Amino acid sequence: MAKRYVSLWFRHLKTDWLTLRQPQLSNKALVLSTPSHGKMLITATNFLAEKEGIHSGIAVADARAIFPSIEVMDDNPSLPEKLLGKLAEWCIRFSPFVAIDPSADGLIIDASGCSHLWGGDEPYINEIIKRLKDRGYEVRGAMADTIGLACALARFGKEKLIIEPGQNLEAILPLPTASLRVDPEIIVRLHKLGLWQTRDFIKMPRSALRRRFGKDILEKLDEALGFKEEIIKPIQPIQPYQERLPCLEPIVTATGIEIALTRLLESLCTRLQKEGKGIRKASFKSYRVDGKIEEIKIETNRASWHVNHLFKLFEINLSTIEPDLGIELFILEAPIVEDVSSIQETMWNRSSGLENIGLAELLDRLYGKIGSKNIYRYHPDEHYWPERSIKKVFSLAEEPASPWKIDRPRPIQLLSNPEPVEVTAPIPDYPPMLFRYKGKLHKVMKADGPERIEQEWWLSKGEHRDYYSVEDEEGNRYWLFRSGHYSGNKSYQWFLHGFFA
Repeated sequence: MAKRYVSLWFRHLKTDWLTLRQPQLSNKALVLSTPSHGKMLITATNFLAEKEGIHSGIAVADARAIFPSIEVMDDNPSLPEKLLGKLAEWCIRFSPFVAIDPSADGLIIDASGCSHLWGGDEPYINEIIKRLKDRGYEVRGAMADTIGLACALARFGKEKLIIEPGQNLEAILPLPTASLRVDPEIIVRLHKLGLWQTRDFIKMPRSALRRRFGKDILEKLDEALGFKEEIIKPIQPIQPYQERLPCLEPIVTATGIEIALTRLLESLCTRLQKEGKGIRKASFKSYRVDGKIEEIKIETNRASWHVNHLFKLFEINLSTIEPDLGIELFILEAPIVEDVSSIQETMWNRSSGLENIGLAELLDRLYGKIGSKNIYRYHPDEHYWPERSIKKVFSLAEEPASPWKIDRPRPIQLLSNPEPVEVTAPIPDYPPMLFRYKGKLHKVMKADGPERIEQEWWLSKGEHRDYYSVEDEEGNRYWLFRSGHYSGNKSYQWFLHGFFA
């Protein structure tokens, strides 16, 4: 596919933005200024100021002498980058690859394979310019095979601003030397020699040009003519697994949104299935006509390319998308994908425990409704202290670092905080005969212990515990412990810590 680039130049970016925020400035000659070497210099102007002969680089005092009623405001050097970043995000509706032009107040759009969706190059670029002008920005745009030529045409082109493929040389000849984006000192030296247009020196020997003007001018020429590729950084990294669906007419109904999501899922999942991969994280973005972006995200426990399952996950929050005046572009991205591993099952036996796909899909749907942090399982942790010997795990795929300890019985339910109980024992180190828990007296019929568990001194200080497994007259089994050595002066030395099945 042949490369095609669009360059957008915002001639009065900062003053346009200020006018949008303060409409009363729309009929005034406006300039922005910044201090430099003891005087205020103009750094930006609007159209009305330029009409009065005021341009960037002159002193504010001189501008007031030319036009006394000029409106002067302080400049913000960091403003262009922020504005261009927002405008670049908005332009993603026309192409997934949009970058900030590092050399001037503009944007660069990689339009390769995009313009046919709008009916051709001319309708495509006209639509972009029209939409930006409707937003209040004065903008010029041009399209060419290379970034350098597109940027030159946007700023200095006078007639044809859409160059057909393969016509780079013819298009660059009449452009002024300043269009090459080289150092201003080089432009001054070219002008001193009477070289005002690119055609005046483009056929000179390269060795002579390098010797007189440096290698930068040759590099810029090569980039503009397509002999050297120019690398730019998109405002948003392009996801390798992304599907786009532009809309000929804005979508305003829930049914239309569902149809768009289904088509994108079918396209992306078909591609993933061929590559043996599945979605772990995905986002569905809806670009509205008013410039706002509606987005919903999903996560899966296991990589999946099942369209119906993934649609159900999105469907939980699909109603939160507000189409307002309409949605003109849908994008489905999968920033995280993984290989889909086939699980070997025993013949006639569909059960595969935690590997069961049905279980993973059920949890995915529950996560979307109640949150992923509200469903978990337990793994053994490498600690002796009972409260620290288990940990919560939120993933089906995570394997335990150590096996469960089965040399001693452990309760099915372990209380997060041991609760004090009143215990009667014939002698201090003897198993309890009676204990009272929440006002109810339990008679111990069987008891096993003690099992001493020492405090993990490297983590915290405290007494050791002597644990007993006891059974009352009703057959209920409990896990009790005495904290530290027996002392008649202490109250509530005994605690209930868990319940057996």
